[in-house]
Amino acid sequence: MRKPRRPDPEVHESDYRVPAAIGTFAWAVALVVLLAIGDGLPDSERWWIGVCVTGIALGVFGFLYIPRLLGKRGDEDGRTESRS
Repeated sequence: MRKPRRPDPEVHESDYRVPAAIGTFAWAVALVVLLAIGDGLPDSERWWIGVCVTGIALGVFGFLYIPRLLGKRGDEDGRTESRS
């Protein structure tokens, strides 16, 4: 016989921009290191520069988009509660 399911834990809201900023900073550091290596980086490994640039671009996008997304979710929650 199955045990009854426990209730879901409460959602812990935090500032999601912090991990986005840390990740973006890490990609920026990696890019600086790769650029500092310069000609010491083999041609077969130069694709990592593009990966770092892409990581930075996605991190900046996420950092700027997260507040907008959370704001829209809050607006929708407020509208849903006012209808009830």
